[in-house]
Amino acid sequence: MAINPPVDATQTPAWAKLQKHYDELQAEGIDLKKWFAEDADRVKNLTFDAGTLHFDLSKNLIKPETLAMFAELADDVKLAERTKAMFSGVHINNTEDRAVLHTALRRPDSDKGAVIVDGQDAVADVRATLERIYAFANKVRSGEWKGVTGKEIKTVVNIGIGGSDLGPAMAYKALRPYADAGITARFVSNIDPNDIAEKTRDLDPETTLFVVVSKTFTTLETLTNAREAREWLLGELKMRNAIDDSEEKAAEAVSKHFIAVSTNLEKVAEFGIDPNNAFGFWNWVGGRYSVDSAVGTTLAIVFGPARFEEFLAGFREIDKYFAETPFEKNVVVLLGMLNVWYRNFFNVASHAVLPYNQYLDRFPAYLQQLTMESNGKSVRWDGTPVTTQTGEIFWGEPGTNGQHAFYQLIHQGTQLIPADFIAFANTTNPLKDGDQDVQELFLGNFLAQTKALAFGKTADEVRAEGTPEEIVPARVFEGNRPTTSIFGVRLDPFALGELIALYEQITFVEGTVWGLDSYDQWGVELGKQLAKEITPALSKSDEALLAQDPSTIDLINYYRKVREF
Repeated sequence: MAINPPVDATQTPAWAKLQKHYDELQAEGIDLKKWFAEDADRVKNLTFDAGTLHFDLSKNLIKPETLAMFAELADDVKLAERTKAMFSGVHINNTEDRAVLHTALRRPDSDKGAVIVDGQDAVADVRATLERIYAFANKVRSGEWKGVTGKEIKTVVNIGIGGSDLGPAMAYKALRPYADAGITARFVSNIDPNDIAEKTRDLDPETTLFVVVSKTFTTLETLTNAREAREWLLGELKMRNAIDDSEEKAAEAVSKHFIAVSTNLEKVAEFGIDPNNAFGFWNWVGGRYSVDSAVGTTLAIVFGPARFEEFLAGFREIDKYFAETPFEKNVVVLLGMLNVWYRNFFNVASHAVLPYNQYLDRFPAYLQQLTMESNGKSVRWDGTPVTTQTGEIFWGEPGTNGQHAFYQLIHQGTQLIPADFIAFANTTNPLKDGDQDVQELFLGNFLAQTKALAFGKTADEVRAEGTPEEIVPARVFEGNRPTTSIFGVRLDPFALGELIALYEQITFVEGTVWGLDSYDQWGVELGKQLAKEITPALSKSDEALLAQDPSTIDLINYYRKVREF
């Protein structure tokens, strides 16, 4: 279905107004200390709540009136129109002619019939698949599902790559305290033989279930690792005399220890997996937007259907807020516009995400794929060149680890790096160090870092501490380093769903401003194609070798020289 061409944001009245506003701020001098002192309502006017999350935008390089300009830009680029198109199933993934309906994955059962895509009831299809996943998860959790030797499953190994790994792996770590069935999970993604070797090294094959996640069941890395896992399983079972050498027993073992998340039932069956134990998803679900689909089957097994439904409800809360809240008060829209503000007006290239919760240690990596694969584009959705810089380099580590690593660059480096600080008031593991509540010590660091980045420390303040004059400059903090604080009640399935949906929609807002199709990823394809051509040259084909460029030929010759077979 044809969609309207993108609006060139740089030619809109709102963009011109923002440029004038930026120029005025630069001329006046950006000074957060002064802005806070002069505006007693600054925090009130730049603080928002969405779902269970609390947002403080007051330490950003904006004034309250900036928000109205952000809302005007959202209007000028027709964000409301594109949002409605996405939620209703219009094929806004232009280059692949697909709908973009990750929001349908978390719609409730009562929404059946609300979204019809290509003649199919998307919500009905989603709920039917979820019911099958939940039924299977309950069998595993209760011990009804057993391995080939009659033992219950204790470990689930998810085999996937990209969104089929990053989402489930991140969510599993984030929600570890909610694993209540005595089942743990591991994740294999890298085609590097070391990955699967280490993940299976100490496993009991009799109590291990593999979940192979590949929509087409043809993904090179995933299928290679799945075959290696199958060989490991059968080899270990035979070594224990748990099964004999017959093909029948091998087939039974595979059917008891492997399930699939895929729509290619023919390939699933060829592998040896019972198609009844394959759970599908749809071409309107991009990999990096799929953790709340069947791709999350491992999570449903480990945490249970009830917790998975709470997870979906968190997504739904932010989706509803985003779709229904006026732009000027819509913190999701404002955060997306804030990123555009820094990227295009301040010429900022990177964006730090700093979770003050160890369970979120993979969240920055998850956001790297979500944001950089979505908006790492140089052409707009109609094939025309972009008219401004796009995309941000997302990175980060959990606090307080990062404080002793890269925060130096954020505080005193020559680059401006906006940062999202994420924390939760409550912890699932409360501890005391003597009389000191350790969670409060931790959150004290969370609050202190944003304060230090915003307000800095002057030369006079450094001198007042008795610092020798010659080293005063080294101890000065300029301040005016922008941060957004995202504070939650506790990290639970609902809150995690909220966080993921928040960044999904922020990414969408940015993509709309830049005119991008945020849902294709052609940039990953060329390397895959070339790998298939180059791999034979490593050991098998001189013809393939000679077809390469001089640098690649030299590297392959080095490999042939030193590889120990």
